[in-house]
Amino acid sequence: MSKKSTPARSGQDTDMLLACYRGMLRIRKVEQRLSKLFADKEIPGFIHLSIGQESVPVAISRHLRDTDTIAATHRGHGQALAKGIDLTGFVAEMMGREHGICRGRGGSMHIADAKLGMLGANGIVGGGISLATGSALAHKLAGNGDLAVCYFGDGALAEGIFHECLNLAALWSLPVLFACENNGWGEFSRTDRQFCGSLERLAGAFGVPYRYADGLDVIEVTDVAGTLIAQMREDRRPAVLECRVERFHGHYEGDPQKYRDPAEMALLAERDPLARARQALTAAGVDTARFEALEAEIEAEIDAAVAEARAAPIPDFAAASADVYAQA
Repeated sequence: MSKKSTPARSGQDTDMLLACYRGMLRIRKVEQRLSKLFADKEIPGFIHLSIGQESVPVAISRHLRDTDTIAATHRGHGQALAKGIDLTGFVAEMMGREHGICRGRGGSMHIADAKLGMLGANGIVGGGISLATGSALAHKLAGNGDLAVCYFGDGALAEGIFHECLNLAALWSLPVLFACENNGWGEFSRTDRQFCGSLERLAGAFGVPYRYADGLDVIEVTDVAGTLIAQMREDRRPAVLECRVERFHGHYEGDPQKYRDPAEMALLAERDPLARARQALTAAGVDTARFEALEAEIEAEIDAAVAEARAAPIPDFAAASADVYAQA
């Protein structure tokens, strides 16, 4: 495996890499805290972490407007945070509290905030693809120049909804970016045992532009995503972006991953986009004190959000069920 570092350039490019590093570090730290809260039984239900995949939503979100929309996956914490979701409300939602973003009703797999264009995470594999495609149709009809992004994993490549939406987006010229975070796994099986095709060739069959980016290199993802999104805003057509990433944790938090080769697992530390960005920043002259200050700032923000969530009330059952069933 390649051990190249993310190339850092001088001046403005180094500033951009530092901003990307901060965004990735914030997602990483939040998810590490969620892992502990889940282990301590302070988070109900299941959670799926995106540790190792932080570069993709951070890079794409640099090119998005507040009015652009995104649909995330069951592994959608990083996507929500990169779009700008409020951390205090986000943590409270994870912990099932009344003042959470969705009043404690959505939790990890259904986190959403319409004000930010975050259409929601989705517990169904490929479930967000049709939401984003429909949102892109709304953007087209509104003529506002906005676009939609649907994040999905390679486990969704064999889902019929993806093929249908790719076809509709091409037929109707919808401004939707199909962003595939390819970590090589669909739940507990390798993707090549579930999908025998190629995303590039599939996009080509529908006449949809395709680009690949190395998810270990946040600058590369930023550059490729920026080019695609700028072109989409100009020609109002769909595009496909595939990023190769690594899934550091199991399919769900607590998954022992006995189906993975231990030798492969041992190499994951070498394929960490956060570590590579830090190496490049160090080479560009960013000192240890700067990194330590960033970590302290983010940890303090997380501490405050967790403390507020712990002090907040749990939803009243009657209120929590009020919007679930129609009143007789």
